[in-house]
Amino acid sequence: MGDRGGGCCPPMDLFRSEAMQLVQLIIPMESAHLTVSYLGDLGLIQFKDLNSDKSPFQRTYAAQIKRCGEMARKLRFFKEQMLKAGFSPSAKSLGETNNGFDDLEVKLGELEAELVEMNANGDKLQRGYTELLEYKLVLQKAGEFFTSAQRSATAQQREMESQQMGDETLETPLLREQETATDLSKQVKLGFITGLVPREKSMAFERILFRATRGNVFLKQVPAEEPITDPVSGEKMEKNVFVVFYSGERAKNKILKICEAFGANRYPFAEDLGKQALMITEVSGRISELKTTIDAGLLQRDNLLRNIGDQFEQWNLKVKKEKSIYHTLNMLSLDVTKKCLVAEGWSPVFATKQIQEALQRAAFDSNSQVGAIFQVLHTRESPPTYFRTNKFTSAFQEIVDAYGVAKYQEANPGVYTIVTFPFLFAVMFGDWGHGICLLLATLYFIVREKKLSSQKLGDITEMTFGGRYVIMMMSLFSIYTGLVYNEFFSVPFELFGRSAYACRDLSCRDATTVGLIKVRDTYPFGVDPAWHGSRSELPFLNSLKMKMSILLGVAQMNLGIILSYFNAIFFRNSLNVWFQFIPQMIFLNSLFGYLSFLIIVKWSTGSQADLYHILIYMFLSPTDELGENQLFPGQKITQQVLLLLALVSVPWMLLPKPFLLKRQHENRHQGQSYAPLESTDETLLSVANHDSHGHDHEEFEFSEVFVHQLIHTIEFVLGAVSNTASYLRLWALSLAHSELSVVFYEKVLLLAWGYNNIIILIVGIIVFIFATVGVLLIMETLSAFLHALRLHWVEFQNKFYEGDGYKFYPFSFALLDDEDD
Repeated sequence: MGDRGGGCCPPMDLFRSEAMQLVQLIIPMESAHLTVSYLGDLGLIQFKDLNSDKSPFQRTYAAQIKRCGEMARKLRFFKEQMLKAGFSPSAKSLGETNNGFDDLEVKLGELEAELVEMNANGDKLQRGYTELLEYKLVLQKAGEFFTSAQRSATAQQREMESQQMGDETLETPLLREQETATDLSKQVKLGFITGLVPREKSMAFERILFRATRGNVFLKQVPAEEPITDPVSGEKMEKNVFVVFYSGERAKNKILKICEAFGANRYPFAEDLGKQALMITEVSGRISELKTTIDAGLLQRDNLLRNIGDQFEQWNLKVKKEKSIYHTLNMLSLDVTKKCLVAEGWSPVFATKQIQEALQRAAFDSNSQVGAIFQVLHTRESPPTYFRTNKFTSAFQEIVDAYGVAKYQEANPGVYTIVTFPFLFAVMFGDWGHGICLLLATLYFIVREKKLSSQKLGDITEMTFGGRYVIMMMSLFSIYTGLVYNEFFSVPFELFGRSAYACRDLSCRDATTVGLIKVRDTYPFGVDPAWHGSRSELPFLNSLKMKMSILLGVAQMNLGIILSYFNAIFFRNSLNVWFQFIPQMIFLNSLFGYLSFLIIVKWSTGSQADLYHILIYMFLSPTDELGENQLFPGQKITQQVLLLLALVSVPWMLLPKPFLLKRQHENRHQGQSYAPLESTDETLLSVANHDSHGHDHEEFEFSEVFVHQLIHTIEFVLGAVSNTASYLRLWALSLAHSELSVVFYEKVLLLAWGYNNIIILIVGIIVFIFATVGVLLIMETLSAFLHALRLHWVEFQNKFYEGDGYKFYPFSFALLDDEDD
């Protein structure tokens, strides 16, 4: 749902979904088409299907939808032909055409018939052209065979005559006359067949010919130098020119059948050399004529396709619009007089005036004597959820919607996700060098977003482009946390002043053993660069990041519980305030809120108290003395009170609510069969409130409600512990990211630098770049993204977010481009 800019709409409010209303439209038949068209341009009403009991073929406008489908098929055919011809439809039409739907249908039919005829003629000419090319090849190759055979026969005859002249005896003439008489009587006329056979089938072709004729054939094959286009399939393939000599009609019939089986194309051939030359000349002339004809036909076809391409997008959009209009009209019901169509649908309350204006304009433009009637219906049905987002907030809203669409007007975590999601990501990805790399990659998408949004991108690129503003926020927060951690590709810098620590002497020999001494004021922002590389770096950063993770986790879980309070107040559900919000706040903060308080006190006072010991023995031995673990006066009494409050809050959550719900149900259904109608807003709020507990039905199952409350209580109690521990992933992934950066910097870049060899240095830099991009900027980014996603979906949203609503999908022509036919 894009942002509806301009002065028509109230300011964007993401915290709660837009107020919705169920509206009824009574539209005269003569203005129905134009009315739905104007409402599609407006895109602020989601129609309900009032004919769900009818099949698609039984509906009023089934014939028109079939016509639209046929026109869409023709347009798809045109697009396929244009893509085959090597050009795509132009994005902008040359001129606007005001053709009506019927005129467009006729025009598309004529263009299709013309294009089909051109294709058929072109295919026929192309097939004839390829056949002539094959024929010419056969004439050339077989002619070469006959010429060489005749040449060798002539040479052999001359050799025999010369031998006979030298070896004459008295008996020779008698024998020669006898042989000649015998040869003339036994001489048989041989026939032959010429053609081409695919090269991969040539061996099998030869074998089958030999077996079928029992060896009474002579086969000569010559491979063609270049692949030949087959006239039948139209594919290029390697072929052999063959000549088969045979004797007798039976052998000829067998050879013809084998040629058909192997897809061998046969061509006539003359023995006479003069006729061969004449045929080659004739075939070459026909080939040049056909080539000219084919080129002229292709030019005419390309011109036709270009003319179609100039108007294609406009026609395609018009057909899509018409089809969507008739689909929508099929969802409307006919009234008893069959002169009006009745429509029902959801629309935002702010869109009432715009819808009424569209109805009036449609009635005026269609010259209808009666205008459409607009009225709001009162219903107990739950409305769809509609957030007006823009290109910045839409990706964050999609992150929330992937978990579940918000129930109507419940608190939307998307508002807080805009800040908390990139921040928690950055806590795990804290390095301002890596953050700058991410920011530069994202700025490329943002700067070129107009161009990229109109292009077809790959799946991964499209996903990255859609979340470009999320990645931008993640990179900005990563730069901030990187400055806090003081890490630039794991290298610290004195950006905000000099380090507060220095070596004990000029040689700095004891820096990693005895340690440093503080000589200046505390480093003003972030981690002092002197910590990096020191012996206490890991214990210090581990302690810092672990405690910070707990503080952030408890703060975000408290925010989730506070949002459940605002939900309960908004839906006027006092039970959830007293028996859900209050005990949950007490339980969470009695244990982990207290732990967060101890962390802050320890940081402030510099105490050496063991917080693990304090928290464990708060449960095991609440009456024991604290000794050196005491951080403030009255700590023992405070811990006992907090422990008691935590124990009391569990039955407080579990027991009262089911019994109070039962009493409410009994009061509501006792002597209250009839009640005055409520206003729309009150009705919708009460529906949302009832639906969240399932007690708006006639039957009230106390056992089910009690078991549900028991599960909810156990889930919260156990979840308070597990969710707090789950936030320690912030510490773990931050540590992993930092250590990987150190490994790549020290073991790749510095190691290569130490060899004093330019080739090794270049290789080391290349390996460092690929390792940084592949592991830290891609894999670690994905890992931190998924962990931040889990913290929001499970640890944060389960405190208040039901997510059992359904999205508002308005009838809008602006959404047609994203849909397939």
